[in-house]
Amino acid sequence: MSDSIPLPSSDKAPITDTAPRDVVIVGGGLAGGLLALALTRSAPEVSFSLIEAGKVLGGNHRWSWFETDLAPENAALLAEFPLKCWDEGYEIAFPGYGRTLGTSYRSLASEDFHAHLKQALPAGSVMLNTRVADLDSSGATLSDGTRIAAKRVVDCRTFRPSDKLAGGWQVFLGQHIRCHEPHGLTRPVIMDATVDQLAPHGNGAAYRFVYVLPLSEDEVFVEDTYYADHPRMDREQLAGRTRAYAREKGWRGEVIGSETGILPVISGGDFDGVIEDLRIPGVAVAGSRGGFSHPLTSYTLPFAAANANAIARLLAEHPETGAEDLALFCEERARRHWRETSFYRMLSRMLFEAADPGRRVQVFEHFYGLSGELVERFYAGQSTWPDRLRILSGKPPVAIGRAMRAMVSRGKPFRMEKTA
Repeated sequence: MSDSIPLPSSDKAPITDTAPRDVVIVGGGLAGGLLALALTRSAPEVSFSLIEAGKVLGGNHRWSWFETDLAPENAALLAEFPLKCWDEGYEIAFPGYGRTLGTSYRSLASEDFHAHLKQALPAGSVMLNTRVADLDSSGATLSDGTRIAAKRVVDCRTFRPSDKLAGGWQVFLGQHIRCHEPHGLTRPVIMDATVDQLAPHGNGAAYRFVYVLPLSEDEVFVEDTYYADHPRMDREQLAGRTRAYAREKGWRGEVIGSETGILPVISGGDFDGVIEDLRIPGVAVAGSRGGFSHPLTSYTLPFAAANANAIARLLAEHPETGAEDLALFCEERARRHWRETSFYRMLSRMLFEAADPGRRVQVFEHFYGLSGELVERFYAGQSTWPDRLRILSGKPPVAIGRAMRAMVSRGKPFRMEKTA
């Protein structure tokens, strides 16, 4: 998942590590891990190495999604993991109303992601604690000078901010709490926006909500989340708010795990320029770095699973596919994804440019008052034209003039200050 680091200077020739692999996957996060699993299942004759800079695959994350986000073949790929499943629907809460929607929900912890992949992938195919210094169409050079030769290379490293993109940020901190007594929840609370919307985030306001997952009768995951203009995070402040929320609900106990995240909420930009900046001739890009995310929700899992199966299917059916062909295949998928998600980038502009930070809650409150089927298609990135008209119709939660300007705007350039 980590970015490459400079290759140490040396007069020695690099050491080539055995025969070339059919594929080298750089980055053992969600996109890279699912690609390795898809190759193992659908193209077992394709040899590969999965290279991860960290100690474990997947880092420290919890990925969640609606059952309707995934096509059947992609859901089958995720079904191999030990998932937390809720088929009773989920809840949302806003200052004006609360509601239960019936869509089934799924969640996967990174420790389970790591454990399953270590068991499911071929012996010797995973390289942990291994930093990549350089990539090219014929392999990867490690920071110690070792050369991993390959017929194809797939870059699945994490998102890299670009001054050619516009938007805001989704900033969150979650805590896994083991309660002294059963918490009483039966379904997830995807968005509790009844919390204080004027609470400062760093040094500015933001749309705030709390996200809650009942992991067992006495364990709950509570996450404090902000749609903010800045990628700033005060960990101590957010952790305190998360614990305070749990106390207000009567969930007292010990924190046994936590995670943080700062994700891009993309509202526009020069995608051709982004691709050009990222392009390494003959190297395919298949993860969030290549633009495979939902512009407004920042979800990456549905697209990671779809890319994994698409690449595995291509190599199984067309084993002659070369490095340049695979790179072009992924680039074309990225461009198609960018075109197909233009509506969600426009909504991101509405959120960050037309709505005052303290009133962004009204945008989401308006949206969640619509039909459950529309909400499902929205999260899956499959909104129909009637859906789009319905989302934009009715009494607007923002000023019409500002909304019109946001619709034709190119978006606000990312503010990429260092996080606290």
